[in-house]
Amino acid sequence: MSVAALQLDGLRAGYGRQTVLSEVSFSIEPGQWYALLGPNGCGKSTLLDCVAGRLRPAAGRIAITGHDLSSDPLAAKHRLGFGCAPDALPALLTARQCLEIHAYAKGLPRVGADLMGLAEELRFLPYLESFVDTLSLGTRQKLAILLALVGDPGLIVLDEAFNRLDPASAVVLKGHLRNRLAAGASLLLATHAIDIVEHQADRAGLLLDGRLRREWSAAEIRALRANHRGFEAALAATIAS
Repeated sequence: MSVAALQLDGLRAGYGRQTVLSEVSFSIEPGQWYALLGPNGCGKSTLLDCVAGRLRPAAGRIAITGHDLSSDPLAAKHRLGFGCAPDALPALLTARQCLEIHAYAKGLPRVGADLMGLAEELRFLPYLESFVDTLSLGTRQKLAILLALVGDPGLIVLDEAFNRLDPASAVVLKGHLRNRLAAGASLLLATHAIDIVEHQADRAGLLLDGRLRREWSAAEIRALRANHRGFEAALAATIAS
């Protein structure tokens, strides 16, 4: 039996006295693309910050490829690739320095050729020597994605990764992520994009008011894809209920 790429059990988290997430539990198996949906303020980014170790939960357990984030954080984070928000990137480093630091943190002597190949496909290579604060928002988004993919992570975590990408880059990234998943990696993507769920995701979950209100299995998503606007209608009905 394979170890889950991500296991959340009874996650509760917030800021000060404000509880944002309550009793959230789900898992992602190797090779799965899991889309996390929900309106603004429902807790998606808070959940991702907990998985990335940026926010300590008040209760619950998080395990990444079998490594408990609380008791074995180094091993857990070594298997994690987290795409931070573009405005959180270090402004005074060059893009190349950011990539090299991430590679060093993963114990790699250099940035892998496969990742540099993706950078070329994303038309990012001309910006390698540019300082982060000189890059456009879309170009910083590409850098954040590349950083998340350093070191062959078992779990890739991205937040609205396609929002700021041009269409050609979005197509390239979707293909690259699918190749990663075919090789055994898993993806947790927080998104508002229904088309991503309809055409890319293997499973999906809906967060509402800090709780996981509904999950859709791979079989349910496949069935909804057969109907025009099938998933959109199912999502709307769940939110309205």
